[in-house]
Amino acid sequence: MPARTFEFTVAAAEAGARLDQFLAEQGLPHSRSQLKRRIDSGEVRVNGAVARPAHRLRAGDRVAFTPPPPAPGAPQPEAIPLRVLHEDAHLIVVDKPAGLVVHPAAGHAAGTLVNALLHRCADLPGIGGEIRPGIVHRLDRDTSGVLVVAKDEPTLLALQAQFKRHALRRAYVALCDGTLAAATGRFATLYGRDPRHRQRFTTRVKTGRTAVTNWRVLERLTGATLVEARLETGRTHQIRVHFREHGHPLVGDRVYGRPSRDAAVRAVAAALGRQALHARLLGFRHPATGADLDFESPLPADLQAAIDALRALTRR
Repeated sequence: MPARTFEFTVAAAEAGARLDQFLAEQGLPHSRSQLKRRIDSGEVRVNGAVARPAHRLRAGDRVAFTPPPPAPGAPQPEAIPLRVLHEDAHLIVVDKPAGLVVHPAAGHAAGTLVNALLHRCADLPGIGGEIRPGIVHRLDRDTSGVLVVAKDEPTLLALQAQFKRHALRRAYVALCDGTLAAATGRFATLYGRDPRHRQRFTTRVKTGRTAVTNWRVLERLTGATLVEARLETGRTHQIRVHFREHGHPLVGDRVYGRPSRDAAVRAVAAALGRQALHARLLGFRHPATGADLDFESPLPADLQAAIDALRALTRR
């Protein structure tokens, strides 16, 4: 069924109200905090344009709200193959392939990592009273690599606390368009949603959270640079946005990228079909045992083929 759109016209007496406040007073089946998230997701438009929760309305403004379809029911177990790097009674570490969505959502009700874990892990005591794995962090659908998932609530909370303290060791391998002049660098920026494209993120904001990415060049190739990126913060799309907004988008990135000026890089991007980003290393302290653990994932075949193709041209 098509999504229903709620439409309102701002009365003179309502002029000056914040957009989230205005919607909260329209009798919708959503709390003000939920509506704020919906506005941040670009589902609310004022006079046809997306707006921020704090947007002040004027008399006669037309406000349209198109909420997403209802979330799917409880995820069901599915026999999806997984490459498991470690598993014990408290957590599981997997090597996620590109193309696998982490958590069910609108448009991806099945076939996700959560569905696969429900099938594999028969010893889930559950999170928040539900039998489900605890997603500590996410990788984008088309990003491959190491990811840890908690089996119980104490482990989930402990790992989330390590993420919040930036106590984890995380290293990514990325293939960037163009040649980075320096051998190492550090991107430290503000970070927030792009006001023009609410599904994207940007560093070009006046207020926002801090995002920090440290990087070093691994290899310079024809038309591209292979880098290692280590995160101090874990913002959504952080590596992709940082390199894009510093002039070197990731090869194959269909959201933040652009067609390369180099024909060889364009060919590699087309063959790869995804952003050239791989979570190579994840290290953390085990919440139950206190042991320091490090897990590594080799480059997947598609990304290795992209690098090898450019490497062969570089050596000519």
